[in-house]
Amino acid sequence: MFDLSGETPAARLAPRRLDWHRCRTGPDDLAGRELDAAGAACAELEVPLDHRRPAGRRIEIAVTRLKATGQRRGTLFYNPGGPGIPVIPLMLHLAKAVPAVAARYDLVGMDPRFVGRSTPLNCGWPTVSIGAAGPSRRTFDRTVATARELASRCAPHRAVLPHASTRETARDMDAVRAALGVRKISYLGSSYGTYLGQVYVRMFPRRVDRVVLDSALDPRRYGPDLTRTQGPAVAAALRRWASWTARRDGRFHLGSTTARVLRTVDRLNTSVGREPVRVGRHRVDGRILPQLLWNVTAGDDAGTYASFAADVRVLWRASRGARVGPTPVLEQTLSGLAAADTDGTFSVQTAILCADRAVPRDPEVYYRDLQKHRAKEPVFGPLTRAITPCSFWPARPAERPTRVRGGVPLLMVGAAGDPAATYKGQLAAHRALAGSRLVTLRGAFRHTVYAGLFAPQNACIDRTVNRYLLKGVLPARDTACRTS
Repeated sequence: MFDLSGETPAARLAPRRLDWHRCRTGPDDLAGRELDAAGAACAELEVPLDHRRPAGRRIEIAVTRLKATGQRRGTLFYNPGGPGIPVIPLMLHLAKAVPAVAARYDLVGMDPRFVGRSTPLNCGWPTVSIGAAGPSRRTFDRTVATARELASRCAPHRAVLPHASTRETARDMDAVRAALGVRKISYLGSSYGTYLGQVYVRMFPRRVDRVVLDSALDPRRYGPDLTRTQGPAVAAALRRWASWTARRDGRFHLGSTTARVLRTVDRLNTSVGREPVRVGRHRVDGRILPQLLWNVTAGDDAGTYASFAADVRVLWRASRGARVGPTPVLEQTLSGLAAADTDGTFSVQTAILCADRAVPRDPEVYYRDLQKHRAKEPVFGPLTRAITPCSFWPARPAERPTRVRGGVPLLMVGAAGDPAATYKGQLAAHRALAGSRLVTLRGAFRHTVYAGLFAPQNACIDRTVNRYLLKGVLPARDTACRTS
């Protein structure tokens, strides 16, 4: 029916049909109930575990579709990021955020392989994080031991692990596209979803219509060690918060100038690195504290800044010997860090990263790198430069990383101060995809910028994206918006 020559033997198979059904899986499935109430439908599609060997083992991919409420112009796939984040529960969030887009597009959410409702992968990890490398060789070695132990728990899945890659997920997307019976798809991806979008565009350039990448990741650096690039951007976000907090010293008592607030954070980091503190029922040490301070990346609006300042105030008082209880955000974060990875989210996220790019397997590489950057990155370096389970992974990537390039027209949007998708990385993605236009949100230190999906809305960004999705009009040149 359609040209399925594609990039793999699997793409040449006749497309399988989707048998749509209600989304609710049981009485406790609130997301499914909401999807049903909104008129969405769900389905499953069998795909090869290894698309290059289509006759082999098969897995199941879960899909949901919310049909256009008005005059339909196309099909829009959505991926909110991760990796390892289920898409299906977030489809209504997208539809409510951009009703004009939902009126013109069938919205499609696909839980990536091994994620959410798709065929699961769960290594049974007893923790959701290995933590930061800490202040000493001893704490670094503890992180190495944890990473090695977590990797060993995935060994029973070694036959599956090489096929958790983004390249295979892109092939799954194309299989869903074929099963939907459409020649081309439009795509909206944020954070990790931008990397998936870049890979799909590279692998299937003639299958894309309108593509929006919100907060693009650097395709040359994406992988387990991508966090190594984030230190300067997170430090800039911390400085921006410190400036805001200093102007409210009468409320937070962390310092009356930017420099004094930053000095408070440095002293807190040094103090907790020497001696752990108690915050309510929780123990906070040098491996946990950077993960708590990482919450500065949660956003740049006043409410988020105030919440983070309250957290730092609690931690600072604890380091001074006061008996304190956690804020609600600290309680949630600390409880989460102490929990087991019961649903497999963290192990699947790691599996995807490990399948996408190989990393050094010698712990000394990481220790030398950490020591080299510790003075310049004293707070976040031990976290962003920590070793990961990928250094001990029981399976190697099945393929080389995708070399992203091409002239397909598409739109990129992102914040100049994004602490996760660094602006340097956004520019690298923009250069790799020569047909792209980049719209930069100046003065913003937030991750993702479109439609208020995960950060405050910006009218200028929303107008630009909606004009492209609804009318096909790209900016004539790279341009910028300002925070309101």
